[in-house]
Amino acid sequence: MAKEFTFKPFGAWIVVPRPDKKKTESGIILDDATARQLQTNIVEVLAVGPQVSQCEKGDKIMVDPNTEAMLIHIDEVQYLFVNEFQVLGKF
Repeated sequence: MAKEFTFKPFGAWIVVPRPDKKKTESGIILDDATARQLQTNIVEVLAVGPQVSQCEKGDKIMVDPNTEAMLIHIDEVQYLFVNEFQVLGKF
């Protein structure tokens, strides 16, 4: 059972999973070049700060692919912090 994500960001920050995968769902380990090719800018929102007005936890969003996100570590797992202005839209 996956551990519930309980971190709450401040301001207009949004927490999303790191989009690059080193392992497929079937367990195949990918090299760095292949992992970069499979990277996506469509991610699910894990948590939002109180000033975020356009999306909420659980939404699928498209983040600007040219944006620089802040890499954070919570419970030994890597996540990305993006600001709301870096979100292009949601599905």
